[in-house]
Amino acid sequence: MIARAGGLHVGYDDVGGGTPVLFLHGFPHDRTLWAPQTSALVGQARCIAPDLRGFGETDAAPPYSMDQYADDAVALLDTLEVDQAVVAGISMGGYIAFALWRRHPARVQALVLADTRAGADSEEARGRRRALIALARAEGAAAVADAQIDGMVGKTTRAQRPEVQQAAHAMLSAAPVEGIVGALEAMLARPDSAPTLTTISVPTLVVVGDEDVLTPVKEARAMHEAIAGSRLEVLAGAGHLSNFERPAAFNHAMHDFLATMGER
Repeated sequence: MIARAGGLHVGYDDVGGGTPVLFLHGFPHDRTLWAPQTSALVGQARCIAPDLRGFGETDAAPPYSMDQYADDAVALLDTLEVDQAVVAGISMGGYIAFALWRRHPARVQALVLADTRAGADSEEARGRRRALIALARAEGAAAVADAQIDGMVGKTTRAQRPEVQQAAHAMLSAAPVEGIVGALEAMLARPDSAPTLTTISVPTLVVVGDEDVLTPVKEARAMHEAIAGSRLEVLAGAGHLSNFERPAAFNHAMHDFLATMGER
């Protein structure tokens, strides 16, 4: 589906009924990353999965920033007449979830932070992002996919579920270069969200794959320890795309969280 929201044409899925859950994908993905969740949770939740600005079927238009992505997400909720939602973000989607909490806390019923981190980039990470920007501009999305894929999925997935790796690679390869560059620049400029963690007062689930090399388990534990009353789920045999690599385990964790998130 396509909606006009916040001045953009936004591609999104909106399926199921119950508690609204807003799914925010990572970099450089699109909303199909969440298909294993939106198809499984339709009986429990209203699953809203947009393409972020510059990805999938959503317009590629500046400015690109975590705050802008968060405002885009709220504009879609406004268009869909959703007052409050569980905000589920993976990787870059987690960075956006932090921005959404800071800017629009009344719209956040609960948080799911998957395979993400609170801290800003190190200088080494900034250098890698600048190199990816240059690669995207020079050689396109397929080259970025080749450079990123081993970090995106865990060693178990690469060895035992090559079709999952291939599907992830295809998704990365389809990303528009403008969206890739905009997202990389937004991540470079994003603030340190570590101080935000202690302000989070809604039920929060932290999920991480035990083979995630981009945002490893130690990052998830640090968020869990800083967010009062949060839950931590470590998924065995999953890398950075834990929801895509181990969908049944991820869905089980989300199902339980949605059923009991009122318990703190």
